Amino acid sequence: MLGVGGGIAAYKACEVLRRLTESGHHVQVLPTEAALRFVGKATFEALSGNPVHTQVFEDVFEVPHVRIGQEADLVVVAPATADLLAKAAHGRADDMLTGTLLTARCPVLMVPAMHTEMWEHAATQDNVALLRSRGVVVAEPASGRLTGKDTGKGRLADPAEIVELARLLLARPDALPRDLAGLRVVVSAGGTREPLDPVRYLGNRSSGKQGYALARVAAQRGAQVTLVSAHTAALAEPAGAEIVHAGTALELRDAVHKAAADADIVVMAAAVADFRPASRADHKIKKSDRDPDPVALTRNPDVLAELVSARSAGKLPDTQYIVGFAAETGDESGDVLTHARAKLARKGCDLLVLNAVGDGKAFEVEDNAGWLLAADGTERAIALGSKAQMATAIWDFIAESTGR
Repeated sequence: MLGVGGGIAAYKACEVLRRLTESGHHVQVLPTEAALRFVGKATFEALSGNPVHTQVFEDVFEVPHVRIGQEADLVVVAPATADLLAKAAHGRADDMLTGTLLTARCPVLMVPAMHTEMWEHAATQDNVALLRSRGVVVAEPASGRLTGKDTGKGRLADPAEIVELARLLLARPDALPRDLAGLRVVVSAGGTREPLDPVRYLGNRSSGKQGYALARVAAQRGAQVTLVSAHTAALAEPAGAEIVHAGTALELRDAVHKAAADADIVVMAAAVADFRPASRADHKIKKSDRDPDPVALTRNPDVLAELVSARSAGKLPDTQYIVGFAAETGDESGDVLTHARAKLARKGCDLLVLNAVGDGKAFEVEDNAGWLLAADGTERAIALGSKAQMATAIWDFIAESTGR
């Protein structure tokens, strides 16, 4: 069930609806009367393939506000206005949407959208806290351009992110507890690019999807998240996270060290280039008939190892939990687990997330699987699932390991 509140962000619900239906879900849209002043009923009916009603007095013989709630596997309300949050928190049921919310016993995801002052008002924050205490997932809003010239927190999360959270809750209804509230988390994501000349660079195939999923899930579980983002595919920025962009390994290193200074958890999911060209040409290197000159490489800093060393030296909090990633392939000297165990011992981090790569695995795909290898010898397999599901499994393990 997709509820749509009466705010200017209602037009984005059309993209949420399209993505949900195209991924095979049956969606019943329940807009408020105010929402229909922004988006017409015909649009929702055409995109969903279902009739749209706003009042409980339509098709009364079916008692739709009861039936729809009873049959729903998931309720998503986007946008959830301040008024809708207030009604839901206090059990108001004066239209089809709010009546249905009272009968639904499935997971409920409410995605706020309003001006910053409205979001930060004590009444709204009390309503959000009350809803969360009852098990409703109230997503963190994004920051950015609002109505008119205003900018701030309260923007509706990107439709792609809303659908990812919806898919996650359908797979794992308990995926988004607020167990990371109060923690400062740093996540790195994407692949660095090391310039050879103004046109060419050395890089890798990382899309950044797993790192973004880690940041997204952490923010929605209550953490204060800084995402240090290297080059990625065109990804929706995680709502509730501060984004710091970095291009090269050295830039990412500086950004991570700065953000990690007072962090509780650091997750190094970025694919940092091991080497960079020893020199960068100021102009495009031209192709010629003669063989090209060899490209001399120099080693990049090992950011993960530096973090562990800094913690040991007292330069970072001694309670900081550090997570590394390993993308491995097996070879004649051992399988992926053998190589990952050796890397864990060499790096000295608290947890190593292992991905087996190659043959369409890990890189540039939607789903992922792997293993969690902890410094205390604990090993746990993660079954194939969406990258948001893998992120959830990782945060579950970290929360368990840190006593959250």
